[in-house]
Amino acid sequence: MTQYKQTPSQTVGPYFAYGLVPEQYNFDLKSLFTASAADREVPGEHIAIVGNVYDAEGKPIGDALIEVAQADSNGRYVQTAQEARESGFRGFARVGTGTDPKLRYIVDTIKPGATADDAAPHIDVILLMRGMLLHSYTRIYFDDEAAANAKDAVLQSVPAERRHTLIAKRETGSNGTIYRFDMHLRGPNETVFFDL
Repeated sequence: MTQYKQTPSQTVGPYFAYGLVPEQYNFDLKSLFTASAADREVPGEHIAIVGNVYDAEGKPIGDALIEVAQADSNGRYVQTAQEARESGFRGFARVGTGTDPKLRYIVDTIKPGATADDAAPHIDVILLMRGMLLHSYTRIYFDDEAAANAKDAVLQSVPAERRHTLIAKRETGSNGTIYRFDMHLRGPNETVFFDL
């Protein structure tokens, strides 16, 4: 019997980010989505989400791809492509870690509003990278939203000792407000990923 090797369609591979964010990697193709979920004129608090993706040994991963989806500052999701074009708020961004000297991902956006009375402001995250045949889902919550976090059903469903892995830390940078959110694939600070 012939033993066939794995084909490119069966793995993310090291070229996955290049194909989905070609402009970031200086290819002559237009990216469908960039690392910006909102233009500068969009109302709301403009922030950057900055972080690394760490492997089991605590080393930053240079070929991860992060996608984020979120509501606007009023807690409303974009409904159509036309609305996104007209408002400047796309509510979605995609970025790889391979071109930053520190192997970080950086997403420019606005801080989202709560989507419901019993929900905290949050950003949904999809992580893709080499060796992962299926992507992983997690969420970013904000450390300065303690009251809202305490009543968020999804966050409260996570064991108390692991909730901190979903909380981004607010910092003030030279270009404005930054929320630091690192993702750890294994180890003592392993990020909570959701089984969807």
